[in-house]
Amino acid sequence: MAAVVTPAAQREFAFNRSDFEKVRKTLMSQAGIRLADSKDGMVYSRLARRLRALNMDSFNEYLAYVASSTDEQEQFVNALTTNLTSFFREPHHFDALARYLHEHPETHTIWCAASSTGEEPYSIAMVVAEVYGSYKPPVNIVASDIDSNVLATAQRGVYAANSIEKLSNSRKQQFFHRGTGNNTGKVKVVDELRNMVTFKKINLQQADWGFRREVNVIFCRNVMIYFDKPTQLELLARMVDLLPADGMYVAGHSENFNLQTDLVRPMGKTLYRPVK
Repeated sequence: MAAVVTPAAQREFAFNRSDFEKVRKTLMSQAGIRLADSKDGMVYSRLARRLRALNMDSFNEYLAYVASSTDEQEQFVNALTTNLTSFFREPHHFDALARYLHEHPETHTIWCAASSTGEEPYSIAMVVAEVYGSYKPPVNIVASDIDSNVLATAQRGVYAANSIEKLSNSRKQQFFHRGTGNNTGKVKVVDELRNMVTFKKINLQQADWGFRREVNVIFCRNVMIYFDKPTQLELLARMVDLLPADGMYVAGHSENFNLQTDLVRPMGKTLYRPVK
């Protein structure tokens, strides 16, 4: 069912174009994310929850608080970031990862740059475990996100049982525990797989991402669409700089870097190799 946007006349809090523009400016400065004109209803519904939680009466009061509170800046960004994911979403990328690992057994680092609630990095970890036949492969999987709430969900590794219904029976049995009693209807990623992934909070706009060596594979899928073109190219250039000449950059289905021939060259559907 489509979301219903509350008409302005029925809104609990006053919210005008000036408030929306302040929110857009703040989100751009905090996270580099641009909001489309059409997102005013989404902004109102998500931030109205913060006003209620803080017992505030207006968006002006709330935005002044955001400007003065580091903790609330985090809540603000968490509220406005969108997290849509699933296990083995865009499955051809995971087939490509398996091929890459077979061809490059010396792979040491994979970075999932938008882990969301964890389905993507755990899908990566499943492929790595299968290729190496071990839960302790010579591969470090780093999963990051700007949203601390989704990172906490990812680290727990608990999901609705229907989220894995499209997985093969062997993957369901090997990589998940089914909940019983109060946890009926849920599944939990096995500890051995969870331990393969290191979760970190990273804002892609920050100057230092914390990597001290090359990263062989970068999954940065359906993230660039939230940035303007100059920011996209700046981030792509920084990521390509992390990759070795035979590294692999994995983009999302809505992203296309085929024209950035100075940075990458296509090696498959939304798959790229760096130009070195």
